[in-house]
Amino acid sequence: MPKKKRVAESRRSARELAMQLLYSMEMRSKQDLGEYLNAFIKWGFASNSSMDEDTKNYMSFLVHGVWNARTDIDDIMRRVVTGWRLERMVSVDRAVLRVAIFEGFLKKEVPAAVAISEAVELARAFGTEDSSRFVNGVLAKVLRFMELGKEGDDDENPAISASKNSTDS
Repeated sequence: MPKKKRVAESRRSARELAMQLLYSMEMRSKQDLGEYLNAFIKWGFASNSSMDEDTKNYMSFLVHGVWNARTDIDDIMRRVVTGWRLERMVSVDRAVLRVAIFEGFLKKEVPAAVAISEAVELARAFGTEDSSRFVNGVLAKVLRFMELGKEGDDDENPAISASKNSTDS
């Protein structure tokens, strides 16, 4: 298998596992992230997959990054989602959105289009019947919101400020 395809599949698997872990952590937010991640790898969904080191490392990167930046990520979502409180969103959708916003918009590990496409696929696989459309719509608004931030003053734009703050940790 070509290296590029292997990396893409490894990252897809890492995203899926990260989303599952973040979803379950939301239900137990008082547990230590490191302990939870280790238990997830040893006994959780990750233990059932053939997870190589690249997948494990990328999953850990996503989980730590999202968990540490979730306040900023949630702030971005609150700014673009009208008529919905984050608490009312389907938990899976919220986890999928957090991973996509962190990976594609704050850290820019992948192009925004890739982050959106991967998130829509995760939402289709794990969410409700409407999740893929909802996630696609929210991320389209995040894309516009972040692009508007590039045109304005970085210090006054909340999207850019959130991005800088989340990457400083």
